[in-house]
Amino acid sequence: MITATGLTVAATGVILLLAGVWIDSPELVILGFACVMALLVAAAWLLARPRLTVLREINPGRVEEGAVVHGVLTVTNVGRRRSTPLLAVETVADHRVTVPLPSLAVGENFETVYSLPPFRRGRYVIPPVTLDHSDPLRLLHSGRTSGREALLSVYPRVHHIDPLPLGGPRDVEGPTSASSPQDGVAFHSLRVYQPGDDWRRIHWKSTARTGELMVRHNVIPNEPRHVVILDTSAKPYSGSSFEEAVRVAASLCVAAEKVGHPLVCGTTADLDVAEGEAAALDLLSGVRCSTSDRGLLALDAMLGAIVPAGERVALSIVTGQADPGELASLAVLRSQFLAVSLVHIGQVDVEALPGVVTIGARTSTEFEARWNQLVRS
Repeated sequence: MITATGLTVAATGVILLLAGVWIDSPELVILGFACVMALLVAAAWLLARPRLTVLREINPGRVEEGAVVHGVLTVTNVGRRRSTPLLAVETVADHRVTVPLPSLAVGENFETVYSLPPFRRGRYVIPPVTLDHSDPLRLLHSGRTSGREALLSVYPRVHHIDPLPLGGPRDVEGPTSASSPQDGVAFHSLRVYQPGDDWRRIHWKSTARTGELMVRHNVIPNEPRHVVILDTSAKPYSGSSFEEAVRVAASLCVAAEKVGHPLVCGTTADLDVAEGEAAALDLLSGVRCSTSDRGLLALDAMLGAIVPAGERVALSIVTGQADPGELASLAVLRSQFLAVSLVHIGQVDVEALPGVVTIGARTSTEFEARWNQLVRS
């Protein structure tokens, strides 16, 4: 492919040749042929394309928005002759990063680390690296892709907030179930001894009564789950308020996981939910608001699908400037949950609902201050 410099040389050569013939000037004809020869030499140079293998890694593959991301490029000359200097071109989300590669002897490796520009929240598919091969005068160049695609997840920024208070310290002898994790300190039931059970857990009175070795089945108590729902309908948001709401939802998820509460995160867009901090941040890294999303009107159906009846659950809802009519159901839902918190992003003066912890803030940073002040008071 011819470059801008190459076009200039080609045009100059044509003009010189025509002018030399027109005015019968051998000097101009020679200069014109020199331009043509430069292009022919550049074309021959490109034919000697080096054979290189490229291994590209993006480190880390998951980052918080605004964090520095590095690319690690390892290039090996697998050809039969020394390679010419090249340029490796990395293109990510309309950003172009050029990495110079030196001439490599046969079998020689070259490794370099380069910085990528900060990214906004989202999921990015980074295409393979392009190796740009050109002649020394940059008259012609050719590019070919090498390596594999890479994935980059950019999480929303997380603020340091206190976890939602759920009515006191965790109870080591709290509610249990047969599906609770084993080897805790809470007694759930007696069961028949199995090979490998701790002999210290044998319940001798029951063993004497039944004639079989019976052991205490201890489990980890069921802890209340924290369900975080993000309103992804477009109506309540304006400007950058949706991005601020995503950061609030991510902060609530991290705070719940930090104190060991089982976490479920979902959006009003569909019934897909993520369990655990890592899955929740993955979900939130790719969410978008939509005009077809029903928003909080879909809350009843969604909670009915993900929250079994009778389960101990704390509920947090993050929205924008929601319609008061869409919030009417929250007062009814309050009796089904240990605690309900409602966060409005984009407005400060909000009407509190009975039994619902309600916070209004313009930004996620303002939410952090208001939330921590409320929880610690």
